[in-house]
Amino acid sequence: MTGTLILVRHGESEWNLKNLFTGWRNPDLTEKGIGEARATGKALKAKGIVPDLYYTSALRRAQHTLDLMLEEMDILNVTITRNIALNERDYGDLSGLNKDDAREKWGEEQVLIWRRSFDVPPPGGESLKDTAARTLPYYEAEILPLLKAGKTILIAAHGNSLRALVMAIEGLTPEQILKREIATGQPTVYNIGTEGQLEARVEI
Repeated sequence: MTGTLILVRHGESEWNLKNLFTGWRNPDLTEKGIGEARATGKALKAKGIVPDLYYTSALRRAQHTLDLMLEEMDILNVTITRNIALNERDYGDLSGLNKDDAREKWGEEQVLIWRRSFDVPPPGGESLKDTAARTLPYYEAEILPLLKAGKTILIAAHGNSLRALVMAIEGLTPEQILKREIATGQPTVYNIGTEGQLEARVEI
C-alpha cells in the first residue's frame, strides 16, 4: 500500500505581483492566484483524488488556496490542520521590500546570496536550511507516518517550505534544490511507500 502526497504552492499573491519579499507577511491572493487555486482543485477532482487529510500554513495566501481547491473538489466537511512549521521562509529585514530596492540597498550580489544560497540568511530572517529545520521535523512526526499507512494527504504551503520537503523526499542536494522552481498553484504529487521512501512522482 502506498500513500499519496500532494504538494501545492499557494496561487499568486498580491506581493508576488508587486515583486516584494513576502516571507511571514500576510497578503492575500490576486485574481490570477484565485484562478490558479481553482484550476488545481479542478485538476485533482478530474483525477478522482480525494485526500484523507489537509494541511496548510498559518498564512492567509496558503489557507485561501486550500479553501478554493476544496470548493472546486466539492469537499466541504473537513478538518484542516494549520501549522506555523509550514510557513514560508522568513525574509527578515527584506520582508515588504521590492526586490529591486533591496538590490539597490545591499547590492545585487548580496541579495542573490540571500535568495539563492542554502545556509546564508538575510538579516533577521531564515535561510532555506533554517526553514527545513522547522518544516522537516513536523513532516516526519505528523505527516510521514500517515503516508506510510497509505493515506492521501494534501499540503498547501509556500515555495521554500515545499522546497524543504521536496529536497528530503527526492534526496536532492542543497545545490539541486536551489535550482528547483516551484510554480504557484501547480501540484507536485508523490507516491510514498510503507518505509517512507519515494515510489514515484505522478503527473497531474
